Amino acid sequence: MPLSSPHRSALADQVIAQLRAQITSGEWPVGSRIPTEPELVEQLGVARNTVREAVRALAHNGLLDIRQGSGTYVVATSELAGVMHRRFAAAEPGHVAELRSALEASAARLAARRRTEADLRQIDGLLERREAAWGSGATEAFVVADATLHLAIVAASHNEVLAEIYADLGGVLRDHLRADVGEELRPEAHMDHSRLVEAIRAGDGDRAAAEASVHPFGCRPAVPGPG
Repeated sequence: MPLSSPHRSALADQVIAQLRAQITSGEWPVGSRIPTEPELVEQLGVARNTVREAVRALAHNGLLDIRQGSGTYVVATSELAGVMHRRFAAAEPGHVAELRSALEASAARLAARRRTEADLRQIDGLLERREAAWGSGATEAFVVADATLHLAIVAASHNEVLAEIYADLGGVLRDHLRADVGEELRPEAHMDHSRLVEAIRAGDGDRAAAEASVHPFGCRPAVPGPG
């Protein structure tokens, strides 16, 4: 629901709802820059102040990030995702890796038992897209493709709570993967996810969990310090 404020106009609330719909529908995906203020004014047919008020409200709520001189970007698809992003953006990378490993291993184990034929078709297509993105050398395309594949595997667990938590953490996980990948895709860091997909297809929960719990790049589990 839109942020409530006794000082905000009903029109601004309508614009907030419209902008939020663009985000939650995926028309403005996470990481994308939304139209400029003048463009939104023209598209929505409202005053500049109303657009500015709506954008600031969504930024305050964690869905948008206003970057001076660059534009306004989508950083989360829900208020909870925005909270997650703000709370864990600066977390220890190893701790994020451990969380991702735990969630994805649990989801893969469940997916091996519960996946449908439709799930497998979607996962197969996303695996192909991931490999194509890797082959292209485009780091951002790979980050998005990898994240989308894992999201589909989590969805195949058919555990709505797990899927929603994973989706809400999606921005944090992508940010850390993006940092690990760096500016170029390194051949030695590539991980073949076909074994993970085949384990899910075969209904082998233990093997699927083991494959999902290992991640490439620099995201390694945190190691406790001495003492």
